[in-house]
Amino acid sequence: MKYIGLDLGSRTLGVAISDEMGILARAYDTLRFYDDDYEKAIEYTIDICKKEKVSTVVLGLPKHMNGDEGVRAQISFDFKAEIEKRSDIKVVLMDERLTTVIVDKAMISANVRRKDRHEKKDEMAAVVILQNYLDKKSF
Repeated sequence: MKYIGLDLGSRTLGVAISDEMGILARAYDTLRFYDDDYEKAIEYTIDICKKEKVSTVVLGLPKHMNGDEGVRAQISFDFKAEIEKRSDIKVVLMDERLTTVIVDKAMISANVRRKDRHEKKDEMAAVVILQNYLDKKSF
């Protein structure tokens, strides 16, 4: 069973996908859209799920370091609700605190150029979100 992982920002949607067995996550794509144009991101997500035959999406849930949920978290809740309303896709929310920090440190230690880090950070954050979910699911 394949899964898709998402890192939703205000202008980008980082996408990761698992292997057929749902064990390993890899980078898939980064969708760029106008500020807060979540409609485009929702349609794109549903299209990918149909194309890749995915029935479960793991969406990053941004929380403050103290665990509180703010405006960005509400956007994720709304995004989840819209996808589930328009399709048979199940959306699981996964805490995404520190994923960007993890990705930045990993890419810096791998000597990835600053421009390349900027272009790939969203889909790499999606990989971390999805891999965390897959690792927890297997226990």
